Amino acid sequence: MMLNVFGSDAFHFTKLVAAINLIPHQPTRLGQMGLFRPEGIDTLTVAIEMENNVLTLVPTASRGAPGVVKGLERRNLRDFRTVHLPQRVSVMADEVANLRAFGSETEEELAMGRLNKKMAVARRDLDITHEFQRMGALKGIVYDADGTTVIYNFGTEFGVTPGTANIALSNTATKVLQEVIANKGTIEDVLGGVAYQGMHALCSKEFFAALTSHPAVTETYKYQMGQVLRQDRRYTGFEFGGVFWEEYRGTVGAQRFVAANKALLFPTGVPDMFMSYFSPAPYMETVNTVGLPFYMKAKNMDYDTGVEWQVQSNPLHINTRPNAVIELTAT
Repeated sequence: MMLNVFGSDAFHFTKLVAAINLIPHQPTRLGQMGLFRPEGIDTLTVAIEMENNVLTLVPTASRGAPGVVKGLERRNLRDFRTVHLPQRVSVMADEVANLRAFGSETEEELAMGRLNKKMAVARRDLDITHEFQRMGALKGIVYDADGTTVIYNFGTEFGVTPGTANIALSNTATKVLQEVIANKGTIEDVLGGVAYQGMHALCSKEFFAALTSHPAVTETYKYQMGQVLRQDRRYTGFEFGGVFWEEYRGTVGAQRFVAANKALLFPTGVPDMFMSYFSPAPYMETVNTVGLPFYMKAKNMDYDTGVEWQVQSNPLHINTRPNAVIELTAT
């Protein structure tokens, strides 16, 4: 007789939510760097305010509550809505019927094992989607999964233009250090008096190869720390001109997250520049609660032939200073 394994306490909503949030995320660089500070919110929108060309975050509050006291300068307030990223996984009754290993797993354990494998696949897809949207925010435009539908153009939203610059790395006479310093200065001008911790650059393989083979770079390390460029530094990176350079690997199908011959130069440690907000799932259990990165909820299929789970995330990855990021092109 088949047991009702899916009615077990092991498949309770709270336990499943905890499980999906504990599955290790895919090795995605922006996620590993912690560049985007995560924050759960209990609403579906985040308000961003621009005052004197300075972007500030506006905290959420209950309807009717008094707002934050500000000066009399002209201000510009924009609301940004989190996006809904749902997926479905299922475990059928036939998948666990008559499959219990002798003397070991129960039907419940087997069902949980199969669910965990499917949860990991769903979580993997959500992780890479988060990385795709973080990279879009870094560049100033967040696209939907098709790579063409714009979710948010932060340059347009904030009335600024993300920076671009060319570096002639194919020319051995190019003064690369001066070019790097000039682009750092452009970012510092945009930041004004806002402090930052450092500068980082994520490079395409073509840009990184051109940079590390340019005489202006190789000569720098010829007598000091010469071993740096004698090793494969693509993913461990190296410092040059006060910028940490590394090659970025990230693709979905034929779509590269950093295009050929491009690099993204940006400051790190700028307060509230890169943020990841997470809204609560649209469930009765989660209304008015602080959002988590991932949720999971079960529903019985017709005639109890199995159970279907919805796995979802409700993020907003945002760059509040898109003009403080420069897209470099190796020419």
